[in-house]
Amino acid sequence: MRFSSRRLGDLAGRFEHLKAPATDAPAAQQDPAVAQRVSEMLGEIERDGFDAVLRYARDLDGWTKPDVELTPDAVRAAGDALAPEHRAALELGAERTRRFAELQRSGLSDAEVELAPGLTTGYRYVPVQSVGAYLPAGRFPLTAGAFMTVGVAKAAGVPTVVACLPPGKNGQADPAVVHAAHLSGVDRVFVLGGVQALAAMSFGLLGEEPVDMIVGAGNAFVAEAKRQLFGRVAIDLLAGPSEVAVIADETADPELVAADLLGQAEHGVNSPAALVTTSRELGAAVVEEADKQLSTLSTAEIAGPAWRDFGSVTFAQDRETAVALMDDLAPEHLEIQTADDDFYHDSLRNYGSIFLGTWSTVAYSDKGMAGTNHVLPTAGGARHSAGLSVSRFLKPLTYQRVSRGATPLLAEAVETISEYEGMAAHQATATLRLERLRGGDDR
Repeated sequence: MRFSSRRLGDLAGRFEHLKAPATDAPAAQQDPAVAQRVSEMLGEIERDGFDAVLRYARDLDGWTKPDVELTPDAVRAAGDALAPEHRAALELGAERTRRFAELQRSGLSDAEVELAPGLTTGYRYVPVQSVGAYLPAGRFPLTAGAFMTVGVAKAAGVPTVVACLPPGKNGQADPAVVHAAHLSGVDRVFVLGGVQALAAMSFGLLGEEPVDMIVGAGNAFVAEAKRQLFGRVAIDLLAGPSEVAVIADETADPELVAADLLGQAEHGVNSPAALVTTSRELGAAVVEEADKQLSTLSTAEIAGPAWRDFGSVTFAQDRETAVALMDDLAPEHLEIQTADDDFYHDSLRNYGSIFLGTWSTVAYSDKGMAGTNHVLPTAGGARHSAGLSVSRFLKPLTYQRVSRGATPLLAEAVETISEYEGMAAHQATATLRLERLRGGDDR
């Protein structure tokens, strides 16, 4: 998540970097070493099948059991290991995410129109038949991932949804992640992490046919595996590593801004965090406050390097410049903490999801409490793509129905165009129908 040199050139003299990233290394999503390693792993798994999956599960995740699937009873009972208040919070997140997905689904209706007498066209939304969801649960058990992937797929009407999650530090599947998947309606759960999980679902190595689509956020290796598997299966988008950006002015609270930046930097040592501010004083205060919070943060060994190496603070001379800079970054998560949040909401175009006002924070969506989906485009993908939603699991399939009487309306024009193009077989499909029409064929 970096500014493009072209946009910085266009805005020369209208901004100032108060803190720049400490490294000029490529973004994690563009690391050639990651791409090479993923390619090798996918090739080996495709060649050697499930044996290779188990080797990687053992070597990378420490999983030594021959069976990677959790039994249905184990999935149903996972919540029993949780405190009542934890279960209640997960149930709340699952329910809110489901309601938001159902709202989206209700806005997608089948439709039909008669474009001309006897020419009827339309479309209907049909769900994909199988989805594989990746649920991050390595360093941190990200419980809400199941709401956003499994739950939203089920709200779209997908018949079969399987999920993979890596084992935790204790070598077991995290009970909260499994329970979240259960609440979301998952059909089968496998304890597999990373590239090997995506490959197993995509290649049909888990006792199911290959899935039609793989979804879910993850680290750079997961994102790269999805990129390389795209075409063989559909994907939601290239999501991960997580990133956050904030636009703030002099009215913002530097303590809250710093906390929100570090909140996403905590996802990983290569997670970018950026502030664009119209106040030099606020920018300086946020840098100072971030250092202060890192001194006592229990996850400073993660958030600290991320903030040092990939964090930035940029002063913009006016709000128009702030918008131009932020649209160039196209961040995954974007917070607005200003005296005129509506201006920014109306003006900004490139972001995965926006969080408006001091009382909004990305963590509310991350944990499923806001209902919106947090599987979002990263690495500038928000310039052209939106986040995961119920619509991604639905295929708007078109159809057309032509009556006998409408034949001249279509066939004569197709004859003319096909003759010009030199496509005789195309022309014949129209000509034959015209001949039958003129010959009185009533079929």
